[in-house]
Amino acid sequence: MRKLIYGINVTLDGCCEHTKGIANEEVHDYFTELLREADILLYGRKTYELMVPFWPDMAKESSGHNDATHEFARVFDAVDKIVVVSKTLKKAEGSNTQIIRTNLREEIIRLKQEDGRAIVTGGIAIPTQLMQLGLIDEYHFVVHPVIGGEGRRLFEGANLPEQFELKLVASKVFASGHMALRYVKG
Repeated sequence: MRKLIYGINVTLDGCCEHTKGIANEEVHDYFTELLREADILLYGRKTYELMVPFWPDMAKESSGHNDATHEFARVFDAVDKIVVVSKTLKKAEGSNTQIIRTNLREEIIRLKQEDGRAIVTGGIAIPTQLMQLGLIDEYHFVVHPVIGGEGRRLFEGANLPEQFELKLVASKVFASGHMALRYVKG
């Protein structure tokens, strides 16, 4: 069975806005390795529109970016299937993209039961729903050494009937002061 992995950048105060934090080569390298474990990317419309066409376009460019950023773009673009969860997106770009418009829980359970590598998700709204449904198997947080001050927060609006515990299975401190934390369901 495939595992569903949630990966996100977060500031010390829990902000997940894409304009907050400091993405550097170490952070790009970390998420590149995470994407290499996946053959499905799962995003909501907002995150999808932040990621596509930006990263696929960058993958096609040969200059102007550091090696880590370009490699992340290349690996992102190579993922076989990007699944977008949306009721408002009319059409998705690229032949490797499909839109889920039906029951999120049922679709994710179906995807997890298929053969293949991991499913990786990012963003805030869809992962919050997936967490509430108990479908996320691993959480990868890269904590940026900044205070964001404003913006959307990690698991914003989450409503859990009871708390659940996670088990820390790996951590890594980068030279830049960023910290990668990997948790699994406890």
